[in-house]
Amino acid sequence: MSEPVIPRATYRLQFHKDFGFADATRLAPYLSRLGVSHVYASPYLKARPGSSHGYDIVDHAALNPELGDESAFRAMSKAFREHGLGQILDFVPNHMGVGGADNPWWLDVLEWGSDSDYAGWFDIDWNARRRLLVPFLGDQYGAVLEAGQLELRFDAEAGSFAVWAYGTHKLPITPPHYGRVLGEDHPALERLGDAFAGISDWRPRVVARARDLQAELAALVRRDPSARAAVEDAIARLNGKAGQLASWRDLDALIQDQHWRAAHFRVAADDINYRRFFNINELAGLRMELPELFEQAHRLVFDLLRDGTLDGLRIDHVDGLLDPKGYLQRLRDKAPRPFYLVVEKILAREEHLRPDWPVQGTTGYEFANLVLGVLVDPQGESALTRFYEDFTGERESFAEIVQDSKLRIMRNEMASELAMLAQEAVRIAIQTPRTADFTRNILQRGLAAIVAGFPVYRTYVDATSPPTDADRQDLSHAVAAARQAEPDLDPSVFDFLHRLLTADLVAEPRSGFSRHAVQRLAMRVQQYSGPIMAKGLEDTAFYRYNRFVALNEVGGHPDHFGVSPAEFHAGNAERAKDWPQAMLSTSTHDTKRGEDTRARLAVLAEMPEEWAQQVRRWSAMLRGDAPGRTPDRNDEVLFYQLLLGAFPVQPDGAAPDAGTLADFATRLEGAMVKSMREAKRHSNWAAPNTTYEDAMLALVRKALADQAFLADFLPFQDRIARLGLDNSLVQTALKLTLPGVPDIYQGAEMWDLSLVDPDNRRPVDFSSRETALAEIREAMQRDAVEAARTMRQGWRDGRLKLALTATLLAHRRANSALYAEGGYQALDQPADNLIAFGRRHGEAGLMVFAARFPARKADWSSVNVAATGRWRDLMTGQVHEGPALPMARLLAELPVSVLEAL
Repeated sequence: MSEPVIPRATYRLQFHKDFGFADATRLAPYLSRLGVSHVYASPYLKARPGSSHGYDIVDHAALNPELGDESAFRAMSKAFREHGLGQILDFVPNHMGVGGADNPWWLDVLEWGSDSDYAGWFDIDWNARRRLLVPFLGDQYGAVLEAGQLELRFDAEAGSFAVWAYGTHKLPITPPHYGRVLGEDHPALERLGDAFAGISDWRPRVVARARDLQAELAALVRRDPSARAAVEDAIARLNGKAGQLASWRDLDALIQDQHWRAAHFRVAADDINYRRFFNINELAGLRMELPELFEQAHRLVFDLLRDGTLDGLRIDHVDGLLDPKGYLQRLRDKAPRPFYLVVEKILAREEHLRPDWPVQGTTGYEFANLVLGVLVDPQGESALTRFYEDFTGERESFAEIVQDSKLRIMRNEMASELAMLAQEAVRIAIQTPRTADFTRNILQRGLAAIVAGFPVYRTYVDATSPPTDADRQDLSHAVAAARQAEPDLDPSVFDFLHRLLTADLVAEPRSGFSRHAVQRLAMRVQQYSGPIMAKGLEDTAFYRYNRFVALNEVGGHPDHFGVSPAEFHAGNAERAKDWPQAMLSTSTHDTKRGEDTRARLAVLAEMPEEWAQQVRRWSAMLRGDAPGRTPDRNDEVLFYQLLLGAFPVQPDGAAPDAGTLADFATRLEGAMVKSMREAKRHSNWAAPNTTYEDAMLALVRKALADQAFLADFLPFQDRIARLGLDNSLVQTALKLTLPGVPDIYQGAEMWDLSLVDPDNRRPVDFSSRETALAEIREAMQRDAVEAARTMRQGWRDGRLKLALTATLLAHRRANSALYAEGGYQALDQPADNLIAFGRRHGEAGLMVFAARFPARKADWSSVNVAATGRWRDLMTGQVHEGPALPMARLLAELPVSVLEAL
């Protein structure tokens, strides 16, 4: 069997209605010249109309028509191939977009309930409630009904009836109830209504019979104007008058008898009976473990793998699947040919990717935090912590914040899922007398405490083998934490739950417990713990703990301040050994801040006292002597960090003009609103506190309009930006030279000063990048040293980062075996502010020297590194020769030197 095509380097493109297949086609020459081997595409299968990200797929077997038709897609794929580019597709197996009127599987379930052929494909608990909750209303059901925003409509072409919420969400009427609409006034309609009422007698052809009758109804109203008028009259009688609740009584009665229950979106927290992606009502979980669903969902991507369009897949949210390892193995077994496979998996600090997963590695969140961490000066931690606590009054540890945030998510947004799991636990407990007295309340409290205590996103207990040592260790940790958190619960409750979650309850024959029920519940709790960790940690705690937000990144650990060189080298050596083809990312569509925003903010760890002085002065300037309590200091200190990290640079070094500041203010306001709502302290998404938010936004606007503030802020910001430049260049060089497959997020080959999404999905000016790349190449061919110096002086335009990226990608292309198979060796480190490593494959060799902590203004004059042979700097072309390489010369032009053996 052939080997999979392993990318040399990837370039992430975000597809949406304003950037489609034709736009990507035009980029093929540029991406090829830049030096990547593959386009790493966001999901481009059919999604909800207007989707800005593509993760709300409604049809896995079709391309997204908003991106272009089949011919546009084929033209794009052809252009990629002609320019030597393959494709990696971001694939979404865990969930689908629901609501609206676009998902035929979901609409079928709404129409037929548990009798739908697709009812089992969605992760719906039909035991919990008779009707499927559809929590898409913006107000209470009665208020929406009275306002006339739930309206019965007839589709004359299909011969079908549905209630439409806001004219957007289609809620089909089940065909056996059509007679209640058609009435008895028109003979032909009365006959059809009676036929619809009797379709249950046509089993197993009920659905086929209904479609036949619907076609007959459609034909009748087309040819018979009186029938059409009678249908319209019947609908008018059922639809009441806005503002008169009593007039909607008949439609309400019809709605109450459907397979769905329309409800306010907040009802989902308590009454949801389908698994969601996190707490997003419009994304419904899929049971991808079902073979029929798997075959249907992967048909198109397998065709694209078979014909060579795709070389690989990135699996989104792999932890959401019931059995990740089983899914990945089935993917390997069923695929038409070998392919590159990476998973979006967030690893806890001491967690390792499962060695038995048949993948090339993760998508690189852990790398992003490793490479940023090594640029953070650990000496600044105590001073930054002291200032943060003094300025904000915050004293809670990060671990306490995370636990509290996870519990809050379980009490509110995802309480219903927890209740369903507890009810399943009750059904298991009553199977033997020893545990029959465990009530749902007791088990729910116990489960909540255990999930809150998980040190990882989830464990991987399955039905095929005993838990691994890692799973047992993580579960024991969680249960121990739960016992401490819930001392009032009888210890036997945790004994039972511990054995249930490890499946040890059924490890021995004749246990009295259902093996299937125990194993399934253990696996379902794992599906739940991942979203709780994600919502509690990433989407709550990261917005509450604002000590030093450069570390508040997906996959990051804000309480672990910095990464030592030893840790850094160990992480890279481990990847080189175990996952040499894993993806290396520094920016993604999910990162909280752009890579260069974080690189700037990392500098603050080197000057904590000066940072503290600046913040106190800015606060006094903006809030005066009596600042009050709104907004609070914690949100205020976050604002200053975002302002500093993402402040726009002007190529000429001048202060931004009014238009640039206004655009930046809009972006900042969006980021701050999201931050306040995610923190869930003063505001939230369900019930925004606009009074508090307006106070914070007033501070944002004042800062960007106050000339005295800007006069004080801009010099400090410019200095931080200059120092952050060094961090950015080092971060870029490390990503492009370390073991793994580097990914460049769209546009990040130049400055990526993004804030949290959707800010990081702003349009990219690709034409300026194409022009810059051509001019850079020409300048470097004339005089590489002079070009580097010129670009360093004009660093604000981003060309220096682009030049470094293109240069290192070109070297990867010319020396692919060195990067794909070369070893990794930490080199002697003569100073703590230097990172040095080497790579070797046969005769090809590489050495990298990178400076840390730019604010320290290192003196390299006496620092030399032993090396034999001759070496050429890839950026400057300068040749260096052993036995000693002087750092003063190597790092004279740039903070990083990448040398190739001659």
